[in-house]
Amino acid sequence: MPRADTPPADPVARRSFLAGLALGALVVLAGCGPEGASARPRVVVFAAASLSDVLKEVAAGWTPQSGVDVSFSFGPTSKLVPQIEQGAPADALFSADEAWMKRLADAGKVDEASRAVVARNELVFAVPQRAAEAPASPAALPGALRSVALAGENVPAGKYARAALEHAGVWAAVRPRVKPGEDVRLTLRLVATDEVDGGVVYRTDALAEPRVRVAFAFAADSHPPIVYPAAAVAGAAQRDAAARFVAYCRGPQAQAVFRQHGFGPPTP
Repeated sequence: MPRADTPPADPVARRSFLAGLALGALVVLAGCGPEGASARPRVVVFAAASLSDVLKEVAAGWTPQSGVDVSFSFGPTSKLVPQIEQGAPADALFSADEAWMKRLADAGKVDEASRAVVARNELVFAVPQRAAEAPASPAALPGALRSVALAGENVPAGKYARAALEHAGVWAAVRPRVKPGEDVRLTLRLVATDEVDGGVVYRTDALAEPRVRVAFAFAADSHPPIVYPAAAVAGAAQRDAAARFVAYCRGPQAQAVFRQHGFGPPTP
């Protein structure tokens, strides 16, 4: 009597036997494929809107090295921090200023060992690319423009903008003309779509939007330093991986990407 794993002598039966073996092999391989394998860990990062382009590119370089995926929730820091305080499942925060990071730290939500500044930025006044004229300095703003876009006053970009305008002595004249944007990217969009005559944004945002151009830069001493502190969230599910991602953002590979997007280094 032939063994069960011996192909039959009849050609037709032999083909059916071999086809059955092939099908069985495919079933076994399918069980060992992606559906059968455990999913890679994933770090959830809450980050300031102005970091949306650069962090995606940085993460694309980090994931193949670390084996850890990264997903993002971008928005105004002033909204992200309260969400984390209320228990949103964030593993890391990339803030657009130190004040909001300090608030999270004071709430006991920051892994202090991982906390570090990852980049710096510059404040500029942008106008639509096709604008016939553009103000050359803050002093020209009151007479030059009918409408100005600024991020909300609780948003870091909005606080920097107001400080710079107050320093220049033009805030009282500009304030009635302000059209607020929820965050700096929405402020930039108002300028890019000609809904306002100009707006105060970060240099990196202006560089990323071909429909606007920089009219002038505000003096560095006219507002608090624009820094991006980052940290893992204390007690987060992927705290350790998040801390490694923050550290990677300060390393040479990530810093090269930050420079390409117009950001300054972590230290002056």
